[in-house]
This record gives sequence, structure tokens and C-alpha cells, in this order.
Amino acid sequence: MNGRSSLRQFGIDLALGGIAALGLAPFGLWIATPLALALLVARAAGARGAFWPMLAGGLGWFGLSMHWIVEPFLVEPDIYGWMAPFALVLLAAGGALFWAIPAGLAARLALPGPRRAVAVAAALVLSDWMRGWIFTGLPWALTGHVWIDTPVAQAAAYAGAIGLCLVTLTLAALPSLLRPLAAVMPAVALTGGLWLAGAARLATPLPPDTPTLLRIVQPNAEQHLKWDPEWAAVFFQRLLDLSAAPGPRDLVIWPETAVNFLLEDAGPVLPAMAQAAGAPLVMGIQRREGSRFHNSLVTLNPDATVSGTYDKFHLVPFGEYIPWGDALARVGIGAFAAQQGNGYSPGPGPAVMTAPGIPDFQPLICYEAIFPQHLRGLDRRPAWLLQATNDAWFGQFSGPYQHLAQARLRAIESGLPLVRAANTGVSAVIDPHGTVRQSLSLGVSGKIDAALPAALPETPWMRWGNIPAVLLAVLALAAALLRRRR
Repeated sequence: MNGRSSLRQFGIDLALGGIAALGLAPFGLWIATPLALALLVARAAGARGAFWPMLAGGLGWFGLSMHWIVEPFLVEPDIYGWMAPFALVLLAAGGALFWAIPAGLAARLALPGPRRAVAVAAALVLSDWMRGWIFTGLPWALTGHVWIDTPVAQAAAYAGAIGLCLVTLTLAALPSLLRPLAAVMPAVALTGGLWLAGAARLATPLPPDTPTLLRIVQPNAEQHLKWDPEWAAVFFQRLLDLSAAPGPRDLVIWPETAVNFLLEDAGPVLPAMAQAAGAPLVMGIQRREGSRFHNSLVTLNPDATVSGTYDKFHLVPFGEYIPWGDALARVGIGAFAAQQGNGYSPGPGPAVMTAPGIPDFQPLICYEAIFPQHLRGLDRRPAWLLQATNDAWFGQFSGPYQHLAQARLRAIESGLPLVRAANTGVSAVIDPHGTVRQSLSLGVSGKIDAALPAALPETPWMRWGNIPAVLLAVLALAAALLRRRR
């Protein structure tokens, strides 16, 4: 193959990756994903290997699905704007390597044809799983996320997000395994069976809502104004006014870093905050502990005392902390998003929080909600999940909607309702089926008054995690490779 035809094929594979990404939010064209990936897997199953097709496909997939990464650099474009294209290229290239390297290795070890297709698809499932752990993890834009807005997503209660990745890549491998026409019926049977099973689960009545009444406040503090002293006063008053609006509430919730001052400096205004809430208040705020700073959630009681604190522990690399931060701080290099110090320090880990008269809940600050593993291993099961976030960093197109979709998946996996307080949206009340009960759209200020949905019994995924899905992928990969050895 000459250079021109190679470049043309690279462009086709790049386009296939981009088409596959149309299955993700906000597009939601789920059928595009298995169809486009089937063509990529078929290319990878050929005699020339899988590395370059999957590298090109990965660039298309991650370049389109995660183009929101440029948005944080455009908050202050005169300072950081020049970094935006580099961030997109590097993120897309890094994600593409997570496709190309495991797929290339699997293809090298398996015979061309159907066995190689199985090996490549299984390697991509395992790559999606490993992306949640390697280099602190970034399980964003998994191949299984395309199902979140369909009944198929209910399978996550049994197999988690990685189980949904297994579904996607099984569909992608079938045309190479059985030939395209022969693959139609198995693909329809698999998709249709999961769709009907998911629809039946969605049709099953949920337990009655709890008597707990929540008020979720969305101040709509735009990121480029959020820390400006004059505008910060406007946003703070907006928080107070929305919290104090007439109506019953047992708990008021403010989003991540809702105010521009530290908890240690908040003493003079805590009474006003407690009075406006008229109930316990859970709010995002930064706090100082010695020379360290934390991105935190705290519980403020009606008597203006603080009774609970949770510090975010899974921090965004380079956004909230940088490796060797103490050393780099000496030359003026600090974390991009941290407003205090040179970066945040991590908290001790997942925890359960309490508030007076409120069922126990697990707090998740922003990025932490994309990691399903953080829901497991607590010393006791909470009654609900609370995500406090500031999605103003992500723009108003794809990032916030993808973040919301992943929060919905956490509700399905855990069988717990999830309440979402987002600074600029989308704030939402999500039931244990992952259905959005109430929401506030992007770019508006307002409040949600809603009853807290009741939890479902513990799901199989909460007991077993990703072990069944990962084991199936390992067995499929081993079967494809062992046949060559034989």
C-alpha cells in the first residue's frame, strides 16, 4: 500500500472513530457506534494488524467525544487559550493509544480473521476497564456509555459500565466472526433481548419516595465571573435568595465550590446561610487545614454549626493538583483550577455523610462520579448519592451532558437515587433506574424542590463489581489466542 492510499485509509478510520462517537451524549445515535466499530474491528482483523486502524479510530472517537477539554482553557483565553489545541490533541492521542496498543498486541498474537476480531474486541473491553485505573484513571467516553439513554443501560445493574462495553464490542465483533449477513440475527437478538429486559425493569414500579424533601440550588455562576469579587457577591446573594424561597424543605444543597471564601473565613456569614436555608445545608466550599487546602462538602446545621466534612479525594490531575506540586510551586507552577494554594490535597477516601434528620448519603464531588469503583467498599450502604459539581468548566455542549449521563449510570449500577447539584447545570434528581425525575437546564439559575426517591435493594453489580464482565473478556481473549497456539 503506497503512502497516498495509506493516508486515505487512515482518514477513513479516523472518520469511523468519529462516527462511532456519535453514540455518546449529546448526540445519542447509539446504533452508529457498533456499526462503525464493526468496520474498525474488521480492518483490525485483517492481515496488516490492528495498531494503525485503532490509532486512527481512537483519535476520531476521543477527539470528538472529548473536545470539551478545550473549554477550561477558554475561560481566560488571553492567558491559557494557546494551550487549548494542544490539550485536545494530547488527550485524543493518549486515548487513542489505549485502543491501539492493546488491540495491536492482541492482533499480533491471534490469527487473522474471526479469531483476531474476537481478540481485538476483547482487548478493547479490557482497555476500557483499565482506563478507569491507570494514571489515576479517566473512564470517560467508554464504548458502553452509548447505551445510557436506552433500556439496555439497565444491564449495568448486573454488569456495570464494563458490561455495557462488552455488549458494544460483542456487536462490533459479530460481523467479522460470523460474516456480515449471518451476524444480523445474533446482533438483533442480543440488542433486542437486552432492550426488552431493560424495558421490563423500567416498567417495574419503584418503592414510594421517602418523606425527605430536598431543595437543590443552581446559582448559574459563570466560570469567568465566578471568582470576581463583585460578581461573587451577586452569586452568593443568589444562593441565599433561592435557598430562602417559600416552600417546605428538609435539606438544602449547594453545588461544588459554591462560595468564593474559605470555610475558616466564613464565620460571620454562616448564620445568614443557615437562616436562608431554614434547614440543614450541604454546600461545596474550600477549606484550609494547616498549609493544605481541600475541595470539600460540609454540612451546616440550622444553628450555624458545621457538623460534617468531606474532602474530595480523587482529584483532577493538573486541574486540581499537579505531580510533585510542592516542588513545582517553588517556581510558580500550580494546579489549573485550584483557587487556593498551588493545588488541593486529597481527602482520605470514599465516605458516608450525615445531616440532621436526613438519610445517610455518599458524597461525590464532580469528577469522582465518573468512577464506579468509588461506590463499593463503604462500611455501610448509604440511602442515596449526592454529586456536587461545577460543570461550568465543560462549556455548554457535550461535556455537561456526558457528565450527567455518567451520573445516571452510577444510579443504575448502585440501585441508589442520585441527586445532582451543578453550579451552571444540569442539576437533577435521578431515581435508581437512572431516570431523570426533575432537572434544571444549562445556563439558568433556579431551584429544584423534590422528594428524595427511595433506594432499591443492593444490585448484583454492587456485590460483584466488574469481575464477571472482565472475566468474560479475558476468557474471550484467551480463547482467541489459545487457538493459535494449538
